[in-house]
Amino acid sequence: MTSGNRIAIVGAGIAGLACAKVLIQKGFPVEIFDRAPDVGGVWSATRRYPGLRTQNSKNTYHFSDFPMPSDFPRVLDGEQMQAYLAAYAERFGLLAHLRLNTEVVAADPVDSGWLLEVKDETGIHRSSCDHLIIANGVFSEPAVPDYRGIELFRAAGGQLGHASEFVELEAVRGKSVVVVGYGKSACDIAEAVSDVAASTTVVARRLLWKMPRKMARVFDYEQLMLTRFGEAHFPHRQPGRMDRYLSGPGRSFRVSNFDLIQELATKHMRLRELDLLPEGRFETIAESTVGLTTENFYEQVANGRIVVQRDTTITEMHGGREAPAVQLSNGQLIPADVVVCATGFQQRVPFLTPYIQRRLTDEHGNFRLHRQILPLDVPNLTFAGYNSSVISTLNAEVNAHWIAALLAGQLDNLPTPEVANEQIDARLRWMDERTSGHHAHGTAITPFSIRNIDEMLSDLKFRLPLRTRLAQWFRTVKPESYRGLNDRRRQGTPVPNAPVFEHPAPHDRYPAETPGGPR
Repeated sequence: MTSGNRIAIVGAGIAGLACAKVLIQKGFPVEIFDRAPDVGGVWSATRRYPGLRTQNSKNTYHFSDFPMPSDFPRVLDGEQMQAYLAAYAERFGLLAHLRLNTEVVAADPVDSGWLLEVKDETGIHRSSCDHLIIANGVFSEPAVPDYRGIELFRAAGGQLGHASEFVELEAVRGKSVVVVGYGKSACDIAEAVSDVAASTTVVARRLLWKMPRKMARVFDYEQLMLTRFGEAHFPHRQPGRMDRYLSGPGRSFRVSNFDLIQELATKHMRLRELDLLPEGRFETIAESTVGLTTENFYEQVANGRIVVQRDTTITEMHGGREAPAVQLSNGQLIPADVVVCATGFQQRVPFLTPYIQRRLTDEHGNFRLHRQILPLDVPNLTFAGYNSSVISTLNAEVNAHWIAALLAGQLDNLPTPEVANEQIDARLRWMDERTSGHHAHGTAITPFSIRNIDEMLSDLKFRLPLRTRLAQWFRTVKPESYRGLNDRRRQGTPVPNAPVFEHPAPHDRYPAETPGGPR
């Protein structure tokens, strides 16, 4: 594929923006579609629920060549993260390529690429591209349970919606709120509304282990999830030397580390006193996502502002002439003016035809993608952001370079379709066993974010300096260490007939792009 080929990207979140930036710099004409009025994906103002915060600190949650503003706090709220992504789009000349308030409603493969139907304020139009990148993410299509009695519940004035639709805190002031779920978004929302709602109840089908950002000044979340040594504590299907040591001769050391973290977390959050101790061992914390403690959540449980109904579900909704309420499987009837479902998302691509979707997934709905990027049976198509990484900015950036190399014909070490299918089968079996089926339809690579980046870098024949890799064993990953990927475009031969893009002046609070190799 040459620089004259047109690329369409669906989604202007982290993955879509990273792809656009890299491909534009490689000389490809790019068009980015997003149904929201602003960039950011899950960070868009249209989807930011109250209490939304980044899991990572700003030290690890940014692009390699675009640091966070120095005056931003260590942990960003949703508005600050969206502002960072908007500034990134401005700094790297993406604004002219954006088509916001524009939804891709259909995409059909044709001999020369893809025919798109897009919907904007003026109606439905047709567009086309030579290659389609799906960057709508694994958190784009809300999953809301179909509760019995919903009509009566709504007739009585009850409101039901997904967490991604809950953006106004004042809407629940003085009301009885029920939050369904126990993941980070559920706890974030419950904590945020607990000070304004008349009552706040969390309905948790099962309790999950969570980890505070810091515990007793001994250990923190990023040391476990964003260092190579931390990753090695979780068994991998292709173990390296440290993995083999920690699951073999060093197993007692690994178990003791998890036991220590579990006990520290239990005491920090007072789980025994609050009767919120999950079943199983702490290492199950990493399934399709990683559980991070919401600040002040357990304090609000302790003082009675939040009530957690554990090991239960909603079986029916009540209303009609009665006040809206929900019936739980444990027999309790809970007043519920507002029910917020933090119940996850459907991993699917609604604008693709059923025929294409069947070629992308198996009978369980798992995406069959090499490196969580490349489908084996659908040409002129790649995915971005379908790996649910805990360092999504950096992962998206490396993912973008992988796609750019693929389109430029520079990936000469791809496996044959037969080998790739075998590798995908093995990965899906392993993920199913490791997570007891709780992975996000084959898209999650948690807690192996660094390992996933290593695999893509190996395909790109890019290797970090030895001292950097050694430092990553015990120090958290620094996105700046991967800046050399961007520098390679300067050192290589320019793409023929590559268009020149005028970049606007950088935002005063965001440093300009800084040249330099890996650190």
